[in-house]
Amino acid sequence: MAVTGTKMAVIVGALGAISFVFGVLAETKKPAGGTPIPGKGVVICKYPSSPTVAFGCLSLLFLMASTVVGYLSLFYPYKGKHVPTSVLFKSTNFVVFFNVSLFTAGLGATFLLWPTITEHLHLSRNVHHNLSTECPTAKTGLLGGGAFASLDASLFWLVALMLAINAREDFLDDTEQDSAQA
Repeated sequence: MAVTGTKMAVIVGALGAISFVFGVLAETKKPAGGTPIPGKGVVICKYPSSPTVAFGCLSLLFLMASTVVGYLSLFYPYKGKHVPTSVLFKSTNFVVFFNVSLFTAGLGATFLLWPTITEHLHLSRNVHHNLSTECPTAKTGLLGGGAFASLDASLFWLVALMLAINAREDFLDDTEQDSAQA
């Protein structure tokens, strides 16, 4: 089974969509707060059971997979024909979408990683010496923003892949014409 640009596009899109779904689930399943239980000189926060940390990690993993596959799909030699990267980077549109894809993937990873780590720290470090602690959770909205950024990143990778396919076809057509004229 040969690897084609269409198959790579489907893989990138599917991984991005899965990352989006897990990010939205992480945001919607996050508890609003914990219950403070006063103790002797401490407050223990009891949080309801929540899959937020697991969903956040899964969303981040699928975003990273989408980014890696998207990046590799741009430079993969389809049908055994390699195209120099300099040919791809001659296109201003390709350069713009390539950089926007990388930036958006990094932004999505930041928005997913920050609240996931914060939520994990709140759950694992639940004993506080400050008696006025109100048992916070991770900032609301960041996981959802990360979910949308990861979906956007996969869509930008798809646009960059389409531009790479066009540049590749143009280069190979020019190469074939040059060899036919010689």
